[in-house]
Amino acid sequence: MRQQISTAKRVLVGPPVDTGTLGETLLPKRIALPVFASDPLSSVAYATESILKVLTVGGLAYLYLAPWVALAVVVLLVVVVLSYRQVVHAYPGGGGSYEVVTQNLGRGAGMVVAASLMVDYVMTVAVSVAAGVDNIVSALPGLNSERVSIAVGFVILLTLMNLRGVRESGRAFAVPTYLFVGGVLLMVAIGLTRAVLGDAPVAASAAYGIRPETPGLTGVAFAFLVLRAFSSGSTALTGVEAISNGVPAFRPPKARNASRTLLAMGVLAVTMFAGITVLAMVSRVHVAENPCDLVGFPGSCTTVPQQTVIAQLAAAVFGDNSPMFFVIQAATALVLILAANTAYNGFPMLASILAKHGLMPRQLRTRGDRLAYSNGILALALVAGGLLVAYRASVQQLLHLYILGVFTSFTLSQIGMVRHWNRELHQVIAPGVRSRVRLARVINAFGALFTGLVLVIVLVTKFTGGAYLVVIAVPLLVLLMHAVSRHYERVRQELRPRSAARQLPSRVHAVVLVSTLNEPVLRAIAYARATRPSSLTALTVQIDVEETAALQRDWVEADLPVPLTVLHSPYRDVTDSILEHVSRIRVDSPRDLIVVFVPEYVVDRWWEGLLHNQSALRIKLRLLLVPSVVVTSVPYRLARHQRVPRRLGTRSVSRSVSPVDADGEARARQVRHTDEPGALVSRPGR
Repeated sequence: MRQQISTAKRVLVGPPVDTGTLGETLLPKRIALPVFASDPLSSVAYATESILKVLTVGGLAYLYLAPWVALAVVVLLVVVVLSYRQVVHAYPGGGGSYEVVTQNLGRGAGMVVAASLMVDYVMTVAVSVAAGVDNIVSALPGLNSERVSIAVGFVILLTLMNLRGVRESGRAFAVPTYLFVGGVLLMVAIGLTRAVLGDAPVAASAAYGIRPETPGLTGVAFAFLVLRAFSSGSTALTGVEAISNGVPAFRPPKARNASRTLLAMGVLAVTMFAGITVLAMVSRVHVAENPCDLVGFPGSCTTVPQQTVIAQLAAAVFGDNSPMFFVIQAATALVLILAANTAYNGFPMLASILAKHGLMPRQLRTRGDRLAYSNGILALALVAGGLLVAYRASVQQLLHLYILGVFTSFTLSQIGMVRHWNRELHQVIAPGVRSRVRLARVINAFGALFTGLVLVIVLVTKFTGGAYLVVIAVPLLVLLMHAVSRHYERVRQELRPRSAARQLPSRVHAVVLVSTLNEPVLRAIAYARATRPSSLTALTVQIDVEETAALQRDWVEADLPVPLTVLHSPYRDVTDSILEHVSRIRVDSPRDLIVVFVPEYVVDRWWEGLLHNQSALRIKLRLLLVPSVVVTSVPYRLARHQRVPRRLGTRSVSRSVSPVDADGEARARQVRHTDEPGALVSRPGR
C-alpha cells in the first residue's frame, strides 16, 4: 500500500526536486504576473457586477451613479498600487504588509495584519472559484445544480497544481490569464468602437425592469446605497498585496522586477475595470442580487441563473452563442478559478514566515519535496473547500465576508510605511534622496487615510451581511498566534541546557513488556540485556488466567535469565496496571531511569498493521507522559513467507537463548506474582 501511495503521489505531484535547484524556480516577470496578479486582474470580472447589483436595490434610476462609483474605485486602486510599490522597494525580503507593520508598529499589530491576510487569502480562493463556476453556469445553465461539486473539484485541481511547484503552476496559469486580458480588452475595444460609430451593443437584460422600485432616496439612505456600492466594487483591489509578499520568488533584481510587475498589473486592472463599467452602461446591462426582482426575466428565476455581466457583454458584442462568446466565457471562468493561485502562493509563504517567527505551527515553515510549502497549500485548500460547501458556492454570500481583511492590512501597512519613512528622514541622507522619501511618505500617508476610510465603509455596510464573521475570525486567529507563540517559548525555556541534566542517573531499571513468549519478546529481552541495566525484569498483566498460566510454564521451560513479573488486574486494564507499576519504581527511586522495552510487529501490508500493535501504541503514548521513563520500541519484521508459531515451547526457545550469561553467572529462574500492582511476591520458577 505504501508503494501504491508513493506512486500515486509521484504521478499527481511529480518527482522530488533537489534543494540546490531552488534558484531555478525563480520567476521571470511574464510568469510572475499571472502567478501573483491573477486575482486583481480577474476581480474586474465581478467588481462592476457587484456595483450594479447594489445600485439596482434602489431601482434602475440609480445606475447613473455606477461610473462615479467606479471612478472612486479606480482612484483607490491607483493609490494602493503606488503605495505597495514603495513597500516592495523598502522591504525586498518579502512579507509585505506583515513585515512592514511588525517592523514599524509592533508585533501585536503585525499579528492583526497576518490574521487579516490569512482570512483574505482563504476568501480569495472561495470567491474566485465560486465566480468562475458562475461563468461556467452562465454558458451552461444545466450545471447549476452541480455548482458545489464543480467548485470543490476545482479546489482539488488547484491544490494538485500548486503542490507541483510555483514555476510549473505559473506556466499552466499564464495562458488563461493572458487570454482573459486579451479577450476583455478586445471586447471593450470593439464594443466602445461600435458605440462611437452609432451602433452601440445592447445587452439582453436592457429591457428588464426592477421590482420593487424605491425612488427618491435621500439623505442617509442615499449615502448608504452609494457607500455600499463603493465597498462592493472595492473587491477589485483584492490580491494587490500578493506581489509585495512574494518578492523573493522573482528573478534578480527582485525588487525592481516585482515593482514593474505590480505597475503592469495596476495598469491592466484599471483599464479593464473602467472599460467593463463603461461598456456595461453603454449596453444597458441590468442585474439584480435576486433574479426574481427582474421584471421580464425569462424562465423560472429560482432555477435559471442570471447571466453574469461579462457574459451579457460578450453576447452583446460578439453575438449570443458565437465562438467568441464561448471563448470569453471560458477564459473568464478559467482566470477566475486560477485567480485563487494568488492565494495559493501568498498564504503558504505568509504562513511560513509566521512559523519562522514562532506564531504558527512549525510544519508550515518547511518546503515539501517539490520545493512548495505543501502543508500551507493543503491547509488553505481544506478551509476554502469547507467555505464553498457551507455557502453553496454563492458569490454574493461569500463577498460579504470578503475585502474587510484586505483593507485592514492595507491601512495598517500604509501607516507602518509612514513611520518607516519618518525614520529614514531622521538619518543623514542626500537632499535628492530626502525629496524622494518625502514624496513616498506623502503617497503612503494618503493611502493610509483613503484605505482607512474604505475600511470603515466596508465594516459599516457589510457588517450585518456577514462581515461580522471576519470581525470574529481575525481576533481568534490573533489569539491562536499568541497561544502558539507562548507554547514555543515555554518549550524553549524547558529545553534550555541545565547542569542537573548532565548528571547520570543513579541506576537504570529495564522493563520488557510481555504478552506471550515468542521471537519478538526474546529479541527485546536480548536487546535489554545488551544495555546492561542495573535491574531487568519482564512484565505481563494477567487478563486471562489460562493464558497467564501457559506463559508461566513457557517461561520456566525456556529457563530464561530474566524474572517474569505478573501483575494482577481485576478490571482487565493493561495500560493503567503497567503505568502504576512503572510509577512505583520511580517513586521508590526518583533519580533512577526506567527504560521500557516494547516488542512490536512490522508487517508488509497496511491493513495488517490494523491487526497488530494497538495495545503497544496506547501503552507507549501513556508512558511518554511519565517523567524519567524512556520508551524503546523493538521492531520485529514479519516476512510474508514466515509462519510464526502460536506458542513457542522449550525446544524452539532454547535455540534462541544462550545457556550462560556473558559474565558466567547462573541464570535467575523465578516468576513473580502480584495481587496489587507494585507489591511483588516471589515464587520459585521450578
